[in-house]
Amino acid sequence: MSSGYGMNGGPSRCFPFWQEVLACYVVNSNEEDASGRKKCAPMLEDYYECLHHKKEAARVQALQAAYRKAEAEGGYKANPPTAGQIRNLGILGKEEDSRAVLGSK
Repeated sequence: MSSGYGMNGGPSRCFPFWQEVLACYVVNSNEEDASGRKKCAPMLEDYYECLHHKKEAARVQALQAAYRKAEAEGGYKANPPTAGQIRNLGILGKEEDSRAVLGSK
């Protein structure tokens, strides 16, 4: 899990996230009081996302559902997205292109 060794002997893909979680725990908690660990929730969430990719999978499913819906309605045939809009799907700062392609608000 967090041994730090990947399949090819180098560091695993999630090991840096695990190191951030441990560093946060060391800084924010002690043996008597573990209440400081609440500050580490964002780092722990990043680590779990690295391990399990649940947010990424949910986003892919939403994109596929929107594509299938538009395809069933014939929306892409009448108004196809440009190549630039397709390349910018899911990129931070390019949300307007994603909205234009997906047809959401």
